Amino acid sequence: MDNNSMERYLGQMLDGRYSILETIGRGGMAWVFKAHDHLLNRNVAIKILRDDMAADSEFRLHFKKEAQAVAKLSHANIVSIYDVSRDPKQDYIVMELIEGVTLKQYMKTKGRLSCRESAHFAAQIAKALAHAHGKGIIHRDIKPQNIMIGLDGRVKVADFGIAYLETALDEHKDTHLGSVHYISPEQARGLPPDARSDIYSLGVVLYEMLCGVLPFQGEDPDEVTRKHLSATPAPLHELSADIPQELEAIVEKAMAPDINRRYQSAEEMQSDLETYLGAAPGEREATGVQKLSRDALRMFGGPPPVSRSGELNRESYIRRRRRAGKVSLLTGVLLVLVFIIAVFLFLWNYWLRDLFAEPRWISVHGFSGKLYEDIINSQELAEIYNFEVNYVVDPEVEAGVVISQSPEEGANRVLDSEGINVSLTVSAGAQMIAVPDVINHRYTDAQSELQRSGFLVELIFTVNDSVTLDYVIATNPEPGDKIPAGATVYMTVSLGPDVVLLSMPDLYGMTEAEARQRVEGANLSLGPTTYLESSEKAGTVIWQSVQAHTTVNEHTKIYLQVSTGPAVTPSPSPSPSPSPTPTPAPTSAPRPVSDSNLG
Repeated sequence: MDNNSMERYLGQMLDGRYSILETIGRGGMAWVFKAHDHLLNRNVAIKILRDDMAADSEFRLHFKKEAQAVAKLSHANIVSIYDVSRDPKQDYIVMELIEGVTLKQYMKTKGRLSCRESAHFAAQIAKALAHAHGKGIIHRDIKPQNIMIGLDGRVKVADFGIAYLETALDEHKDTHLGSVHYISPEQARGLPPDARSDIYSLGVVLYEMLCGVLPFQGEDPDEVTRKHLSATPAPLHELSADIPQELEAIVEKAMAPDINRRYQSAEEMQSDLETYLGAAPGEREATGVQKLSRDALRMFGGPPPVSRSGELNRESYIRRRRRAGKVSLLTGVLLVLVFIIAVFLFLWNYWLRDLFAEPRWISVHGFSGKLYEDIINSQELAEIYNFEVNYVVDPEVEAGVVISQSPEEGANRVLDSEGINVSLTVSAGAQMIAVPDVINHRYTDAQSELQRSGFLVELIFTVNDSVTLDYVIATNPEPGDKIPAGATVYMTVSLGPDVVLLSMPDLYGMTEAEARQRVEGANLSLGPTTYLESSEKAGTVIWQSVQAHTTVNEHTKIYLQVSTGPAVTPSPSPSPSPSPTPTPAPTSAPRPVSDSNLG
């Protein structure tokens, strides 16, 4: 039935835009398909909520809410969510299609990874976590199955928020996920996770990459969970002698059982990983091995040992059968009573108590000016509030301090089983970082460098005659300017010269000034002019280097020849006159040739 339900989508068009092409896989709550986006002409991955999950209206609401929250993430190491379904009868999300394999598949094929490759992958995962945590989003289920390796070797973390829904679904069904091997101690205790929980899980993934085995294994999920709470994993150098001390120290700090002894941010772990990758590995010091034995399982029930001193006679046998029958009856009655009590408690906790209880009004606490870490680690507050955090850069407020809240302090809210939702705006501090000089770099490399420095990047493409296609023209702010971490750098990228074809104007007979004005007005340029004698009027164009009405590129240089007029015939010199004589009657005499007669 599940296969038939899944295959009915093949060939369908969703929202008049996405054509379902083929099946990629299935999960606990959704089917995944390869599809084509006709609007943007690209292939995408679509995760469609399964029929049995879509029947739960509350789960559908959480599915859409989580997808919309994660869609705000935009990072090179996070699988992007492009779209969320608009059809009220169908729930799906449209994601970036990654051509590659999961980290789990990669490790199965390759086995234990090298130290540098492991650190390289872990650093990219840490970058993704740092970006998500900065947006107030916790993954909750970091494991190799949720990490993709593209064909270009780039790591992409998948299923932010969606992984949380799958975890909640399995808990509701009382089943166990494979991710129990990567669960943090606080999650194992049932406490709400925060950013440091993701760091612990990343530490487990790094441990597995380095030595090829998981730090904690057991016969069942409960045993593995107990080990996360109380056991210590075998030191890495005991499993592989070539793992350097500094890399082992990174794993130990990330996997510290005490949440306050771990890396307090993904940026810290990323920094240590990149420091290791940029330096030669050091010598490892020997450390002691601490191993804890497995917890013994207690066995309940069972009959007392039977004496072997003699066999039972008939009367003893009948007596024992009657006693056993009474015990069985009593046991059955007790089990029925226990079942009835359990049903009553369930109904009371989830339904009856709300019907009979008076509404409990709570005056919302004041959180402004307090440390966010203290707030989310308070068990008392966790029983009342559901916190959503938004980080903002504020140079005047210390990092981690709450700037504002919604609802405001003192607002009255009814406390029910769902808790009270409170949104906190938290300062990210004012870490000032100089903008790297990426001008005249290929824009893809420049974008990666700016993101490594902690900035968001927005691209602006423009035509440019002097800068090569796909290379950076300028940045705003300029290179060397110091701005807060997490700020946006606007990067202008060249589209190369924009070739424009023009029709060559006819300049013949124009004056040189008229021709110059016409050439420059047509976005052409004028080269040196040659002056020649001709029968044409002096000062007029008698030749142009490009024939009129032919096609020519914009800014082409045009050469002209301008007439100086015909050659001037010299006037005859007058002969000397004799002494004056009487003037004869007037006769016609030739006029001297002047410039005014040449036109």
